[in-house]
Amino acid sequence: MLQQTQVATVIPYFERFMERFPTVQDLAAAEQDEVLHLWTGLGYYARARNLHKAAQIIVSEHNGMFPTDIDQVQALPGIGRSTAGAVLSLSLKQHHAILDGNVKRTLARCYAVEGWPGKKPVENALWEIAEKNTPDSGVERYNQAMMDMGAMICTRSKPKCELCPIEAMCEAKAQLRQTDFPGKKPKKVMPEKQTWFAILQHGDEVWLEQRPPVGIWGGLWCFPQHDTDDLRALVTQRIGSESHIAETEQLHAFRHTFSHYHLDIVPIRMQLSTLMNVVQESGKGQWYSLTTPPKVGLAAPVQQILEDLRYELNHSKTL
Repeated sequence: MLQQTQVATVIPYFERFMERFPTVQDLAAAEQDEVLHLWTGLGYYARARNLHKAAQIIVSEHNGMFPTDIDQVQALPGIGRSTAGAVLSLSLKQHHAILDGNVKRTLARCYAVEGWPGKKPVENALWEIAEKNTPDSGVERYNQAMMDMGAMICTRSKPKCELCPIEAMCEAKAQLRQTDFPGKKPKKVMPEKQTWFAILQHGDEVWLEQRPPVGIWGGLWCFPQHDTDDLRALVTQRIGSESHIAETEQLHAFRHTFSHYHLDIVPIRMQLSTLMNVVQESGKGQWYSLTTPPKVGLAAPVQQILEDLRYELNHSKTL
């Protein structure tokens, strides 16, 4: 959960997650929908899917015990070299270097390593430095200290150099170039895309479909999505008759930004005169109750729209 997400945000999610899945066996036996439901709001849902798959592998292939071999740990979904090294060094005192974002920043400044760490040659140089500096004994204290130092002292902006235990050997400090390291990611223009959500509603229920397991919002539940504004014709094909569509209106359009592009979302609501089967092109679909919502994983834009619909529904009942 802490990958790409701040501690303060993670804590309530972690507590709910551990209350529901206190053991790896509990997590492995769970349905993916429930895992994604408890993850809804944290983003980067591949983490949840990988965690679920890793739990199943640990139960089926490792007798429910977390592996202690670095290669076996790295073979688990979603675990790379640094995470594997952190787990084994902190828990078992095994000699492994780590290189998370905080450590990259600290080492890049201390040794004035030029370039963006996302480039392989720069990352390799930082790994070489990390390996060279990782002590044979006390590795668990060293790795924890390096992560903490990057998080609390050698911060991204306004580093607290006067408190840093390695200030005297820091090349960036000596050159007064702390903010130059690590190198910035090359800027590129974010592409813009547009999509339309078909919001089929009858009373307090709306139609949702589960996304394919891979790709954007993999495994999450979303409104039917199309790359054309001619939704009425498309929906008519799926419900059998246009006469079932009582009313059509465009809701507030908004932008959702991914790491690599902007997505402009135009929600079109179609009030249906009756609850009916919707022909599925693929995957699963269900009528989702706004008043008693099922425990399924939702894409962030979908959750936002559902909250607006729920507010509207509750407000109309008080009038």
